[in-house]
Amino acid sequence: MRLGGTVAGAFRTPAEWEELLVASKFRAVTAPFNAYTAENDIAAYCEIARKHDVVIAEVGVWKNVFDPDPVKAAEAVAFAKKQLALADRLGIECCVNIAGTSGSAGWDGADPSNYTEETYERIVVSMREIIDAVQPKRAYYCLEPMPWMVPDGPDEYLQLIKDVDRPMFAAHMDFVNMINNPRRHLCSEAFIEECFKKLAPYIKSTHLKDSHMDRMQLTTVLTECSPGEGELDFGKVLTIIDRYMPKDAPVLLEHMNTFEEYDRAYKVVAAAAAKAGVGI
Repeated sequence: MRLGGTVAGAFRTPAEWEELLVASKFRAVTAPFNAYTAENDIAAYCEIARKHDVVIAEVGVWKNVFDPDPVKAAEAVAFAKKQLALADRLGIECCVNIAGTSGSAGWDGADPSNYTEETYERIVVSMREIIDAVQPKRAYYCLEPMPWMVPDGPDEYLQLIKDVDRPMFAAHMDFVNMINNPRRHLCSEAFIEECFKKLAPYIKSTHLKDSHMDRMQLTTVLTECSPGEGELDFGKVLTIIDRYMPKDAPVLLEHMNTFEEYDRAYKVVAAAAAKAGVGI
């Protein structure tokens, strides 16, 4: 697998980004640009990635296409289309967003409306609209699973793929986001294997992080954390990914804030991979 993440640290130019990229040891990264970045800078970032045999694995959208404000919702949809078109033009396979929410708890919020039949139909229609408008040939539009938003499990993701019914709609894998109850956490290896066994043919990119559960009286709190700070056995997790995914599949660390935090997480995962005999 190609282990990587988001290149963190202060940079203003492609050359400054290159220095951080080389130091990171990443072999796959999230795009350091978007559809509004100057074309010469986009070309420079792509050339730097090729020079160092690094795959730009994801173009992110990260906008709420169901924002309660119709102006913001329309802007989000337009941006999603621009990002998908950019990914397709550059041959970046994964353009990723979340499904969206019409609730008031933020752009990625937990809201009861996330699970209504009406919202599900809106998700299907929205995915079709974005993909049909762009007609991508090389890039896939994907949704990152969320703990409180469709798709929140492998079976739900398979059903959504069937219902959207577009060949360029595919899967983004974030199994920690789907570890949203104690059973999935305590039986994490079986659950992660189920995720890859069912979704591997559709997965275009994978996020890698850890899961921690606080055992409180008669309740639990599940928390995402950096590799090595939770209870997941990364030797077993990486073996599962290696079993189901192509040898050059991108696997990206995420949600750390500094270069040092990414570097620490990378070393934890690299050590687990070496011990398990998994090539990165």
